[in-house]
Amino acid sequence: MSKPKILIITGYGVNCEAESAHAWKLAGAEPELVHLNDLLDNPDQLKTFQAMMFIGGFSYGDHMTSGHVFALRVKHHMQVQLQQFIDDGKLIMGICNGFQVMTKMGLLPGLDGKYFEPAVSLMQNDCGTFQNFWCDIRFENNSPCVFTKGLGTLPLPIRHGEGKIFTLDAGIIEEAEKLGCVAARYVDADNSPTQEFPANPNGSLNAIAGLTDPTGRIFGMMPHPEAYLFPENHPNWDKQKLDERLPEQGLGLKLFENAVDFINAEG
Repeated sequence: MSKPKILIITGYGVNCEAESAHAWKLAGAEPELVHLNDLLDNPDQLKTFQAMMFIGGFSYGDHMTSGHVFALRVKHHMQVQLQQFIDDGKLIMGICNGFQVMTKMGLLPGLDGKYFEPAVSLMQNDCGTFQNFWCDIRFENNSPCVFTKGLGTLPLPIRHGEGKIFTLDAGIIEEAEKLGCVAARYVDADNSPTQEFPANPNGSLNAIAGLTDPTGRIFGMMPHPEAYLFPENHPNWDKQKLDERLPEQGLGLKLFENAVDFINAEG
């Protein structure tokens, strides 16, 4: 069986390409790094990939709000090809700045099959400052998201200044909840969704840490699973080792493995 080909878009301030590519390799896929300019010059190359990833970083220096410029360039230059990619049932993943790009573009939450009509945004953290630490993230069992199936609650690092999911239309959040589009939440020590800082680092509505579209194939979140590929990535790995709780691999890898398993099962 040939390895699934994964497109990772690089350039203009995004900076998580090395760990993102390694995550896909460990999961059994074949990632390819493509600069945004090269992709926009030849958007038809999307046809050769089974999945694509918008990675973390600070695209265009977060000018005009995070992810906004990057999203506009992609939307206005390759919307037709990207819509075909979606219609073909392929996977799209966005992490941190990539999630911001996807919401600004309108890919998430994708309610009613409307993928290029922005419905939610990611705005400045309630605390008003950039945050960089680890949070507990609960992946919801009722979500159709193929990336998060069966993961339960995992510790993952966050590092962002604009991570608060927000919309003025409460109906959008209600519909997203109804359809299981809320794939991940910030939770407290009791594994309950929380608005309290620091367990919820940004004040996101309904403690939302990640969203999927109704098909489960398009997914984005603020925490960084690609930054937890090895047990030693966890800040308390030495104590985990003493307590015999050190996992065999970094728990963030599970999201990438789920995606590769789904692609292989689809044939």
